[in-house]
Amino acid sequence: MEGVIEIRSYSLRPGMRERFHTLMVGQGLPLLKRWNIEVVSVGPSLHDETSYCLIRAFASLADLERSEEALYGSEEWRQGPREAILACIERYTDVVLPAHAQLLDTLRQPAAGATS
Repeated sequence: MEGVIEIRSYSLRPGMRERFHTLMVGQGLPLLKRWNIEVVSVGPSLHDETSYCLIRAFASLADLERSEEALYGSEEWRQGPREAILACIERYTDVVLPAHAQLLDTLRQPAAGATS
């Protein structure tokens, strides 16, 4: 195993997907990059108007937990985009899977909003 990926599936409040995407691209992704969290893929789902997906890569499950604790406990998150982003979300679900280089290469998006 070369690490783990976290697949986060968001169910957004009706009519909020465009706002959420704008917040994610303009504030969320730059914040994740500053905190050295690799975003493999991000964007709206094709199957409905309220679903959105974020896939992130981590060195290990422990790295995922440390990174999330540090980011979500930070002033930069709490005083920054937290309230606006959370206001768009009805609920979300995480799935964490082993990540192999081939899987990551397949999932990675070109520079259209994703950071690497």
